[in-house]
Amino acid sequence: MKIGVELVTLVAGLIAAWIAVVTYRQNVKLERGKWLKELYEKFYERDDLKRVRDLLDGNDQQAKEKLLKEESPDFTDYLNFFEFVAYLWKTRQITLKEALGIFDYYLRSLKQNNGVAEYIENPANGFEQLRELLKVI
Repeated sequence: MKIGVELVTLVAGLIAAWIAVVTYRQNVKLERGKWLKELYEKFYERDDLKRVRDLLDGNDQQAKEKLLKEESPDFTDYLNFFEFVAYLWKTRQITLKEALGIFDYYLRSLKQNNGVAEYIENPANGFEQLRELLKVI
């Protein structure tokens, strides 16, 4: 009888632990989704980031060169946003798949725009995390 009670207690404890792990994983997934949604919203809704995004996507080479030369706050905010995304990736708070799922086009655009890529590559500009991220995509 005592063995039966101990066995039932052990099984109940294991089931409770399993339920706790499953619940925890679901909560982490939910929080991660909310966080990624907030990143997405910040990038696509902030006017200063929109202006730089549109400028870098456009064909006006002179405007791009002016942006690099003047190092406007909007431009550095744009790069700092991606520096933050790269930091999250490097610290394993988001995966490469998640970062690329949301920002693939714009990350590759940074890499393919020679002037911007050179700016990011310059250690004096301080985009170490972003440099590392762009090397793996």
